[in-house]
Amino acid sequence: MNKLVLDACCGTRMFWFDKNDPRAVFIDKRAESFLADNRKGRKMLHVAPDLVADFTALPFPDRCFSLVVFDPPHLTRNGKTSRMHKKYGSLVGDWREELRQGFSECFRVLKRNGILVFKWNEVDIPVSQILALTPERPLFGNRCGKQSRSHWIVFLKP
Repeated sequence: MNKLVLDACCGTRMFWFDKNDPRAVFIDKRAESFLADNRKGRKMLHVAPDLVADFTALPFPDRCFSLVVFDPPHLTRNGKTSRMHKKYGSLVGDWREELRQGFSECFRVLKRNGILVFKWNEVDIPVSQILALTPERPLFGNRCGKQSRSHWIVFLKP
């Protein structure tokens, strides 16, 4: 693996400046295209990972990435046909165990002294409940968005 960065659930790569950055490998458990409404009308969006894989069982060896981005689905109340589900995915079933495994896998593939950048929006679930799912301690974070519900949290792997 020659890539330095893993985006463990890339979705439509919304926050990437370069959506095809050659330093990163983009994975998601789905690959699909769909029409979505936005302020400018309808737009075709693409979930087009480099590799279709689930963040609970990453297909990479231990300690192979310098940076991991973990932005899992964070909504529990949207339907499977909703725009929000199509755009961001949903948490279903035992989502606590799913996110616990996701954190574990992200830290497993992260090199020693590597950085994990975690993004969470607490519309449905407070960030404190999510941080309780990993034994790792965050370094720092930032709230953003119109209502300060999105959190960017940075971890350093010991």
